[in-house]
Amino acid sequence: MKSVTPRMKTEKGDGIGWMIFNHPERHNALSLDMQEAIPDIISDFSNDESVRVIVMKGAGGKAFISGADISEFEERRSSPALVDEYNAVMDRAAQAFEALDKPLIAMIEGFAMGGGLLTAMRADLRVASEESQFGIPAARLGIGYGFNSVRNLVELVGAANACEILFTGRRFSAEEALHMGLVNQVVSSIELKPTILSLATMIAENAPLTVRLVKAAIREVSKDLDHRDLGKIELLENICMESEDYKEGRRAFLEKRQPRFTGQ
Repeated sequence: MKSVTPRMKTEKGDGIGWMIFNHPERHNALSLDMQEAIPDIISDFSNDESVRVIVMKGAGGKAFISGADISEFEERRSSPALVDEYNAVMDRAAQAFEALDKPLIAMIEGFAMGGGLLTAMRADLRVASEESQFGIPAARLGIGYGFNSVRNLVELVGAANACEILFTGRRFSAEEALHMGLVNQVVSSIELKPTILSLATMIAENAPLTVRLVKAAIREVSKDLDHRDLGKIELLENICMESEDYKEGRRAFLEKRQPRFTGQ
């Protein structure tokens, strides 16, 4: 697809859709036009049956996303009305991530700071290079963070770690991020892309309907009991059990071969 901004690029191949934050001259700082492009990119990947897993990464090799593009704030966030407009764009991007039912991996190389870290947290899996650095410097900038952003961080790393990240505003190493549960794996920069490709390919080769089901179930687990949609999970489970992929999985097991799933 053609993005509405050159600062966002996409690629597709071998079951993988790549969403690339392409603003390397500012360490991939998230500009408003980049945020505006995210829902369209996610929609395109969601509707393309050839895409079974999505990887997001930063261009240039020095940053995943260094945070919001603060150079825009004077123009874009200097009054309550402008802040509301800016936040509406961010909310649409957040809703697109939330609605995504395909697996999402964050390939983190270099800085993942502020809004960049929050974007990485939208992913189901995060793999970082050893040189990566993480942090949310809101307290150093006087920026307010909303409840949902704080809640997502607490759910991922726990209250104590979230307090340290948010109270200090300092940078954390990849090793510290791994220890806190902020990332799933830390590898060398040389190993980063092969590790991502191996992980994404493994997921892409699995049954798409089953992967969709377990992603949805994991999301429901994090909700309050009164808000869990267990009927949706039961429906997705029944779709799996009645699918051609389930038959193919059984046949492949008995024939001792790799299954060929179609998502049907």
